[in-house]
Amino acid sequence: MSGPIVGVMGIGVMFAVLFFFRIPAAFTMMIVGFLGISYVTSFNAALGMIGPDLWGIFSNYGLTVIPMFILVGEFVHFGGYNNSLYEATYKWFGHFRGGLAITTIMACAAFSAISGSNTATAATMSSVAIPEMKKYGYHPMVNAGAVAAGSTLGVLIPPSIVLVIYGLYTGQSIGKLFFGNVIPSAILTAAIAATVFYICTVHPEWGPKAKKSTWKERMEALPAIFDIFVLFVIIMFALFLGVVTATEAAALSCALGLGICLFRKKLSWKSFIKAISETLRISCLVFMILAGATIFGRFLALTRLPFETATIISALAMPHWLVFAIIIGCYIIGGCVMDALAFLLISLPIFYPIVMAMGYDPVWFGQVVCIVTTMGSIMPPVGICCYVVAAMADDIPLSTVFRGSLYYIPAYIISIIILMVAPYWTVMVLSDLVK
Repeated sequence: MSGPIVGVMGIGVMFAVLFFFRIPAAFTMMIVGFLGISYVTSFNAALGMIGPDLWGIFSNYGLTVIPMFILVGEFVHFGGYNNSLYEATYKWFGHFRGGLAITTIMACAAFSAISGSNTATAATMSSVAIPEMKKYGYHPMVNAGAVAAGSTLGVLIPPSIVLVIYGLYTGQSIGKLFFGNVIPSAILTAAIAATVFYICTVHPEWGPKAKKSTWKERMEALPAIFDIFVLFVIIMFALFLGVVTATEAAALSCALGLGICLFRKKLSWKSFIKAISETLRISCLVFMILAGATIFGRFLALTRLPFETATIISALAMPHWLVFAIIIGCYIIGGCVMDALAFLLISLPIFYPIVMAMGYDPVWFGQVVCIVTTMGSIMPPVGICCYVVAAMADDIPLSTVFRGSLYYIPAYIISIIILMVAPYWTVMVLSDLVK
C-alpha cells in the first residue's frame, strides 16, 4: 500500500474515532498518529520519534507567548473589567434596535483585544450579557446567537492564539499577523453588528430598544474602559516599532495587566489564584492539541501525503482561485467537525505549501484561515462557542443557540469575500508597516 493512501486512511480513521468514540481531538491525533508511524516505520522507530517531538513542543520558548496572553485575559476577566466594558458599550449602543445585542458584540470585541480566547470570551460575556438581554425581553435566538458570534472574535482580534500558532508554524512575524488582522477583524465585527441590526429590523419584537443614555452618562462611562484601551495600545505599539518580540510583548502585557488590576484594587488573592488556575487549564488544552497535531503531522509527512497532494494539485489545469476556493471549503467543513486549532495544525502541512506555490501572501492567507476556522466554532456539530453559551445559559437549549448563531454565517462569508477582493487594502496595508 502506497504512503499517500496510508495517509488518507489515517485521516479517515481519525475522523471516525472522533465521531464514534468521542475521544478528545488531542488524544485522537496522538493515538492515530502513533499507530500510523508504527505502521509506516516500526514500533520502536515510532517511540524514538515521539519523544523528541513532544520535548520540542513543551520546551519551545516561542510557545510561552500562549499562556501569557491567556493569563492577561484572565486577569482582566477576574478583575471585573468585563462588566465595565459591557456597561460602557451599553450606554453608547443600547438605545438602538437590538442595541443590547450590538452592545454584546462590541463588548466581546473589546474583551477579545486582551483575551485572545473565544471560549474565555464566550463564558465571560454569557454571564454578563445574557441575563441583561433576558430582562429586556430579547428573543433567545438573538440573545444566545449574539453572544456566540461575538465570542468568536476572541480568536480573531489580536492577541489571537490561532494567529500565534499560525505564525510559529509558518515562520511568519507575529507582529505582522497582528497588524494585518486589524482591518479584517474590524470588518467582521461590523458585519456581525449589522446582522443584529438587520434581524431586529425584520423582527422588531426580538430586540426591543433600551433606554437612551445621556451624553453625560456616555462620557462618564469611558474612563471605565480606559485601562483596557491603554494596555492594548501599548502592546500593539511596541510590536509595531519592533522594540519587543511577541514573547516579550506577552510578558509585558501580563505585567501591565496585573499591575493595573492591583493598582485599581480590582484583583483579590482568591481571584488571582482563579486566574492562574484557569490559565493552566486552557494552556494545557492548547499544548495537548499542539502535541497531538505534531505527532499526526509527523505521520502525514512520513506518508508523503502533503507533498504528493501539492504535486497533483499543481499539475491540474485549474485556475488558482478555484484551487483556493476548494481549500477554503475544506477549512469550513473541517472547522464544523473538529476543534478549529486542531484542524488548522493538521491542514497546514497539506495546504500551506500549495497556497505559497500559487503566490498568495502568507500573512493574508493567515487572516483568511483565521476567519474561516473561527466560523467553525459556531457551526454544528462541534461549534465550541455554542456549547459554552448553552452551558452558561441553563434555560436556552443548545439547538436554539445553534439556530441563533447560523444567522451570522453570511457576515463571515462577506468578510472573506472582501479580504479576497481587496487583499492589499484589508491586510498588507498595515502589516507591511511593521518593522
